[in-house]
Amino acid sequence: MASETIKVTVDTVALAIEQGALEVLLVKRKYEPYKSLWALPGGSLDEIDETLDQAAARELLEETNVGGVYLEQLYTFGDKGRDPRGRTVTAAYLALLRQEGLELKAGSKARGVAWWKVNELPELAFDHADIISYARQRVKYKLEYSPAAFMLLPEKFTLRDLQSVYEAVLGKAVDNRNFRKKFLNTGVLQELSETSQEGSFRPARLYTFSLEEFEKLPDRPVFMF
Repeated sequence: MASETIKVTVDTVALAIEQGALEVLLVKRKYEPYKSLWALPGGSLDEIDETLDQAAARELLEETNVGGVYLEQLYTFGDKGRDPRGRTVTAAYLALLRQEGLELKAGSKARGVAWWKVNELPELAFDHADIISYARQRVKYKLEYSPAAFMLLPEKFTLRDLQSVYEAVLGKAVDNRNFRKKFLNTGVLQELSETSQEGSFRPARLYTFSLEEFEKLPDRPVFMF
């Protein structure tokens, strides 16, 4: 009995915060299967790819024009039936981005590329809804013990900006006073002399994140809400 050929692919869950909402970068498929449905940017390994990391970075760049970003391997999905073309195992990657400065452009295999709110996703190809759900859960955990939140923020940010990241990822409101007290007590935020005007409210103080101070923290997780 001939053995079934198993294909290996890569997919990337690229997340960002926009106006207080968690969004994911999707491409609109040009070809079957799932023609015209939205999907995660990704594809099969190429002969030029030496590693899965390189394949993920190449596919993300080719399909969305987003390159030079940090990618972290998320999980491997390989259930039977996830791809109608045959048994396929995909290595999913996670990227935490800032939308400003990115110039999205759909590649030759896509009909479009756009950001979608994670809570308002369209019908997705393959098992990509499950992959996105898994990625969001992973980011929730990462917020507790790592500086992941600051990868979703500009270099200078307000405390309200920081709190919005947590609320968008956690999917719930966070107590304002407790949140600010906990972060300011850790010493990982450096207060600047600059302020930012937030709508009709009074100017808000700007901060930057200190990785050096974060690495000095004795206990983790420290950012649980």
